Formats: sequence, structure tokens, C-alpha cells
Amino acid sequence: MQCWILKMGSRVWLRENNQHYPSTVHSCAEGVIVFRTDYGQVFTYKQSTITHQKVTPMHQTSVESVEDMATLVDLHEGSIMHNLFQRYQQDKIYTYIGSIVASVNPYKTIPGLYDCAAMERYSKHHMGEIAPHIFAVANECYRCLWKRHDNQCILISGESGAGKTESTKLILKFLSAMSQHSLEMSCREKTFCVEQAILESSPIMEAFGNAKTVYNSNSSRFGKFIQLNICQKGNIQGGRIID
Repeated sequence: MQCWILKMGSRVWLRENNQHYPSTVHSCAEGVIVFRTDYGQVFTYKQSTITHQKVTPMHQTSVESVEDMATLVDLHEGSIMHNLFQRYQQDKIYTYIGSIVASVNPYKTIPGLYDCAAMERYSKHHMGEIAPHIFAVANECYRCLWKRHDNQCILISGESGAGKTESTKLILKFLSAMSQHSLEMSCREKTFCVEQAILESSPIMEAFGNAKTVYNSNSSRFGKFIQLNICQKGNIQGGRIID
């Protein structure tokens, strides 16, 4: 790789210890190039020792970050983590990977992220039309019940403290709102009781199997399968939770 490509301020990927670090060319003079990673590390190399395997230019999709990581041109672990990190700094905790949504626990409340206006907005759009959100996944699943006339399943996975239980509650909250919207006013009270029973049973089940961990004071110790029965009119009629 020639020095003229590595101008001062250029954004590059620096490969160190089998990892790709997002970096900036700090200086390039007298045959010596200094790189500074986004994580504060500084590496100095002689120009003659730099290879394409060691340093590669950063594509604009990685510089600016993207909503769907399937569109990343630089595709490796470093670019994925860097994209998630950039969005996390902007309180954008949801990012698509095709039809999958990656969520990073913010460990704080983000105003307006889950309010009624957000539910209303995502209920009117297909997945991918507006910013990534867990409501978009729930809405796509709800829509596909009628579009494909088949059962739908959402799989939520992640490490301890990642927010799996909270994500489950948010999906149930959205589906409950969609269910209520599909009903006539006279039928809503009865259906609301069914939905509340499902939503409120989760904390009770957790009380039997949760424990305190380093990351989470109320960590689920077992997997849960939640099944909702939705009628042709679109409202929730029943459900069950299996451990």
C-alpha cells in the first residue's frame, strides 16, 4: 500500500491481534505512519512494512454507520461492533441485520422510544421503511399472520442482562395494542383482561427462577416459550407460557 493512499486523517481498518480496529491516520511522514484507533490506542509502523492485510481503507458505510448492517461493505467483526457502537452513542439502540434486529441495552430510559406515538407509527409501516425498532419486528410478525396465513415465531436471544425479558414485554405490549385496535369498543374490556393476565404472569414466573448476576439483579434462569392465540379478527383470545 502506497503512502499517498494513507493521507493524514484517512479512516482505515487496522488489523492487530486478529482484530480490526477503526482507526485514523494520525501522521504519515518520513516513511513512518502513526495510527490512532477510536479506542485510544496508538500504533506506529514503517511504511515499508504495511500490507493490505494490515491496513485497509474504511468504506463510507462504516464511516457514517448504517441502519441495516447487511448493507455494510466492510464485513467483519470489527465493522459490526463499530457500527453498533456509533449508533449506541446516538441512543439508537436498534440495528437491522436483514430481517433480524440487534438490540444493545442502554441501561437507561430513552424518552419517546416506546410510547403510544411510537406504537402508532410502527403499526403503519413495513419493516425497513423507518428506523429499526423492536416494534417493527412485532408488527411484521402480526402482519404475516394474515399475509401468509401461518403461525409466526419471534426468537429472542442474548447474554445475561442483554434485555431479553424486557424485549419480550415490549413485543407483548405492542401486540396487545394492535389487538385492542382491531376490536369493537364493546369487546375490548373482556379481551383486555386476557392480555393483562399474560403480561402480568411473566413477573410471577420469573420470581421462581431469577437470580442476581454481575450484570443484572433480576436475571432469568430459564427459557420461556410464550404462545398467543389470535383470532381471525386480529385480537388476542388466549395464551400460555411454558418453561
